Amino acid sequence: QVQLVESGGGLVQAGGSLRLSCAASGRTFSSYRMAWFRQAQGKAREFVAAISWSGVSPRYVDALKGRFSISRDNAKNTVYLQMNSLKPEDTAVYYCAADPRGSTPYSGLDDYNIWGQGTQVIVSS
Repeated sequence: QVQLVESGGGLVQAGGSLRLSCAASGRTFSSYRMAWFRQAQGKAREFVAAISWSGVSPRYVDALKGRFSISRDNAKNTVYLQMNSLKPEDTAVYYCAADPRGSTPYSGLDDYNIWGQGTQVIVSS
């Protein structure tokens, strides 16, 4: 079973950048689809980006296209979320998710059955 540990969150000023990392344990990481979700205080968890095992054709929520970028390094068992031009509304806990049931980078919560503990991102205005 893959376990996920996120890192890279923190406090950043609006307009700044952060790169989140999600380190996965387990030898089968390369066959899992991976995703990032986020949850702002008082709101539902929402999809941010997803990536297939090969890294081809990642998927993004439309509102974040162009500012966020997901990538993975299967040799390092790590998936990344590069976040640029951050806005106060990007403030949330960011969660890494994984699923072994296929490679298609779906965007639904139910499409992922392994979750990390989350990393807090705070964007100040």
